[in-house]
Amino acid sequence: MWNVIVVRNHVTVDGNSSLYFLSCPQLFFHEDTRAVCFSSMVKMVTVYAACALLCFAPLLVVSDPPVLTQPEQVHLSYPGVPGSMVVTWTTFNRTDSLVEYSPWGDILFHKSANGSVTPFVDSGNEKRKMFIHRVTLSDLKPGSHYVYHCGSDMGWSDMFWFRPIDETIIQPAFALYGDLGNENPQSLARLQKETQLGILDAILHIGDFAYDMHDDNARVGDEFMRQIQSIAAYVPYMTCPGNHESAYNFSNYRNRFSMPGRTESLWYSWNVGPVHIISLSTEVYFYLEFGQELLFRQYDWLKQDLEEANRPENRAARPWIITMGHRPMYCSDDDQDDCTTFDSFVRRGRSDTTPAAPGLEDLFYLHGVDVELWAHEHTYERLWPVYGDKVFNGSVAEPYTNPKAPVHIITGSAGCKEKTDRFNPNPKDWSAFRSTDYGYTHMQVVNHTHLYLGQVSDDQAGKTIDSIWIIKDKHGYDAWF
Repeated sequence: MWNVIVVRNHVTVDGNSSLYFLSCPQLFFHEDTRAVCFSSMVKMVTVYAACALLCFAPLLVVSDPPVLTQPEQVHLSYPGVPGSMVVTWTTFNRTDSLVEYSPWGDILFHKSANGSVTPFVDSGNEKRKMFIHRVTLSDLKPGSHYVYHCGSDMGWSDMFWFRPIDETIIQPAFALYGDLGNENPQSLARLQKETQLGILDAILHIGDFAYDMHDDNARVGDEFMRQIQSIAAYVPYMTCPGNHESAYNFSNYRNRFSMPGRTESLWYSWNVGPVHIISLSTEVYFYLEFGQELLFRQYDWLKQDLEEANRPENRAARPWIITMGHRPMYCSDDDQDDCTTFDSFVRRGRSDTTPAAPGLEDLFYLHGVDVELWAHEHTYERLWPVYGDKVFNGSVAEPYTNPKAPVHIITGSAGCKEKTDRFNPNPKDWSAFRSTDYGYTHMQVVNHTHLYLGQVSDDQAGKTIDSIWIIKDKHGYDAWF
């Protein structure tokens, strides 16, 4: 009769030790030099007790508590400085902040960079505390691929890879969407595959995350950030705030993301290839209780940024100016949102503030903004070139060739627990195409004159259900005439 002793992942039988993987109904033992397999279908006479102990061992194991020093929720962002990338992650105990990385094919992790850690206490009743780590990688070579992991000697993340953003990148490609939740995230799997295929240079998430990040004392936010790690750890995940981030003065949004500038990711701009991208907060028009001055600060910053982008040398290098903000100026949904009204706060401003708050439509038009990206409505809608509630197509035959006003795209159907919205059956003349399919938008800036936009339907197995080419021989305010 054998004496069977179990020590972690070893079985010792009469002094002879062998590694094993605990897997019922099959167990492996050594007797001298002969390997004998005992199946649960074979009557065991001499090792009943040992076999029973081993088979039920998984049921008796008490799971380890979570490793509070283990990095999670890893995501990238571009800080606006060529040849750099910011890696952000979360732990639940304070640790060092370290990224080890290397160019693809070099000695693994032979470079390293240190960063900072910031405590964040959620304002829910549990006052849950977490630590947000940020490390900036510099002197990255354009066109190269890098592998990295992040953490400390108290715990390391999985290994990820990325391709640096560079202002001279040729034909940058983006996925665009808003209103993605951790429940019913319909578009996530397809975005994961596109990320793994390496066809995206960046993702633009145009507000509304998780539904909602502050829920369950910010556990919903944690789960959402874990979910998007499968895409955001590989490409820059660039964001703007939406109304679903408003709890506790947008604290989960402001603390979890790491966008360029010094505005806690509320508004900023960055360059990539031939495009200047401006991210803004439409929420400053609606949550005056958090500081009416934010509305005027953002407007002044936008004006200054657009003036800089329109300097002749800058517009020549980056002729496309694209904005992204959560709540649209126009929409044809049947929900009475701000964009369904003629006097939209975002478009025309507010007269009930002192002084009156200017809207954004005139500002964008006067500075020749080419494309305006929005979300909030849980639908997809493409507009004809529009200004002042009127259509300004380039021509009847080719409306997007040398259009006479900005082009608006609403892409808020990525998938969340609130499902999709309904459309008004009688849209205005500026509505060109509408869909309630779940999905997201592709955008590629091909060169100084051509830009592609296409809507991917998740409901229709990834089919592109709408697409346009915007063709412009010139950019800026003069292009409208």
